[in-house]
Amino acid sequence: MNGVNKVILIGNLGSDPEVRHLSTGSVVANFNIATSESYNNKNGERVTHTEWHRIELWDGLAKVAEQYLKKGQTVYIEGKIKTENWQDSDGNNRTTTRIRGLNMTMLGGRSADQSVASESVQNQQTTSAPAAAPAAVAPVTDTPAPAEDDSDDLPF
Repeated sequence: MNGVNKVILIGNLGSDPEVRHLSTGSVVANFNIATSESYNNKNGERVTHTEWHRIELWDGLAKVAEQYLKKGQTVYIEGKIKTENWQDSDGNNRTTTRIRGLNMTMLGGRSADQSVASESVQNQQTTSAPAAAPAAVAPVTDTPAPAEDDSDDLPF
């Protein structure tokens, strides 16, 4: 049986994304997001614990991140855990764990330089342009719909 490697995070950017344009034409964006949880400890004191996650986005998502993401923004990231083992210059073994983002949704209010087209983007490796704007949604009201005219005799 195959395993599942899936991560879902909602957090705030700790800095603006660092974006690199590779010679192969690919684009990669890296940034950290913070997730926080609060709880009461044994003494009844409120404690907040913050965890930092290194996020890596590629191509279409990286371009959107470069254009629209800024420090402090809240984002929803869906992806998978990637672990890399390497040796530093002193010969010490090191491990880096990051989240390879496959889906990103910007949450919270829009700043003046963000467009509707950037609100929710899924990673599409074959597309170089950002996703199209989502269709407009009619506002929801509490007013009931008018009663239908039952003057015809059709049973459906």
